[in-house]
Amino acid sequence: MLTRLHVRNLKRFDDAVVELGPAVVLIGPNNSGKSTALQALALWEAGVRRWNEKRKGKTSPKKRPGVTINRRDLIAIPVPDANLLWRDLHVRNVEQVVDKETGDRKPKTENVRIDIIVDGITEGRQWSCGMEFDYANEESLYCRPLRQDDSKKPERMTVPPEAGQVRVAFLPPMSGLAAVEPKWEPGRINVLIGEGQTAQVLRNLCYQIHSGENGQENWSRLAGDIRSLFGVQLLPPSYIAERGEITMTYKEPNGVQLDISSSGRGLQQTLLLLAHLYANPRTVLLLDEPDAHLEILRQRQIYQLLTTVAGGQGSQVVAASHSEVVLNEAADRDTVVAFVGRPHRMGDRGSQVLKALRDIGFDQYYQAEQTGWVLYLEDATDLAILQAFAKTLDHEAQGYLEMPFLHRIATNQPQRARDHFYGLREAKEDLVGIALFDRLDKELDQGQPLRELMWRRREIENYFCMEEVLLEYARYDVPDDLFGLAERDRRVGAMREVIADFCKARQTQRQPGPWSSDIKASDEFLDPVFQNFFEKLVLPLGLRKSDYHRLAALVPKEQIDPEVVEKLNAIVEAANLARPRGN
Repeated sequence: MLTRLHVRNLKRFDDAVVELGPAVVLIGPNNSGKSTALQALALWEAGVRRWNEKRKGKTSPKKRPGVTINRRDLIAIPVPDANLLWRDLHVRNVEQVVDKETGDRKPKTENVRIDIIVDGITEGRQWSCGMEFDYANEESLYCRPLRQDDSKKPERMTVPPEAGQVRVAFLPPMSGLAAVEPKWEPGRINVLIGEGQTAQVLRNLCYQIHSGENGQENWSRLAGDIRSLFGVQLLPPSYIAERGEITMTYKEPNGVQLDISSSGRGLQQTLLLLAHLYANPRTVLLLDEPDAHLEILRQRQIYQLLTTVAGGQGSQVVAASHSEVVLNEAADRDTVVAFVGRPHRMGDRGSQVLKALRDIGFDQYYQAEQTGWVLYLEDATDLAILQAFAKTLDHEAQGYLEMPFLHRIATNQPQRARDHFYGLREAKEDLVGIALFDRLDKELDQGQPLRELMWRRREIENYFCMEEVLLEYARYDVPDDLFGLAERDRRVGAMREVIADFCKARQTQRQPGPWSSDIKASDEFLDPVFQNFFEKLVLPLGLRKSDYHRLAALVPKEQIDPEVVEKLNAIVEAANLARPRGN
């Protein structure tokens, strides 16, 4: 089992350490280095394998020559030019040095090396193996063992036998399924997988399992897994020698037999993952987004199955994922490494932190690490309204509201926000937050890391509940031709009638009018107004509460209440105090 990965100068990594375990989930935003970590393991294994092919059992020469690896042999890391493996494409350092004899300044060139050090445990014995890589040219690179001490003796250039036993298999996400699939040799299958052409290999993997060692037993297990998940019966793949093709079908519960290409993408993705596991026993399996194409309800179930099958096969799983479901499932029992700032293991600060994060969700902690601050609102509609106001005002808050860590407090209860915030703060001690509530009849906490505010009007919808805004909506998006002008007059007239009827009814009942700060604008006014408005137009309801942010965008800049600006300023102040992981 691999226990630790240390990488220097590879792609996005200058110097990064990734802790490993029997099952590992790498979580992080796009372009954060998750796939690079998987590729580092694949590159390390390729270096170890090539070194052992050329140098194992031979006396090391006095100098430290490396063995050559062609970029085309790096099937799990396909690059058109070898220098793309180096961070910032920086393969050599050039500095000016003074010649001691002549005093002239001359350039001195020094290679920048990629270093990949992997630690592991094999049959109770710990070992460590580092490989270093030098750029040769656009087609190739040199590889040699990394010295494990300061000795300059060439015999220190060794690869532990345990490292030479490690097998790594890389699997990118499912890319669909070809209608026809030729029979490939094992080497070609690996090349196609490395190139991401998983659509070309699914039947071949299944054929390998069915015709390989313990084929009947492994095929029965694979078919049983698919039956329990999707309720269909996989039929054994067949090789059609006359056409050089592999065919494969499945049977629906009603007995209809279909080609595997007719199945859903979720079934194909799951079959690819399981077939890869069964075809590669006793292997370090690198899975890039194994949850791709899987519905949320399936993700937890399939992650559990993958780790169970891997354990039974004597394999180790290292998976890169974006799934909150997979993250929370893995956090309970496996190793989760967050690629936020420097890669680090999540939830490693003790049992109290783990308890808090299990109650809240590791996905929430992950977002807290990414942003450093959290925004509490009633729901996503409130966020959309704030975004609309900020855009009209060209306010600095626009940037912070684009993709905030938003936690919804649908019940408008401050204690719910406090429980969530201080639970997260157990794990991220410098987390800051701001909570914005509808008007409450009680005081809020002041001067805390969680800043609590409320609207002075009844709710946020009151700040765009204006007659001119409703009339503007009525005429909005109607063409300026003669037909459009008539339609616009009809709509504006209908809106005026609806508003007048509502005002009269409220006055008769001696209730606050629609423009009052005390009315709950969304439920008590806007909902019935738009219901009646569209009925008058003989149209289906075209604006619901979830769409009310469209009204906020129609408020003229000069009519936006100063309190809205105050609240946007407060959001900016909170966001500016944030300390995301790595900053």
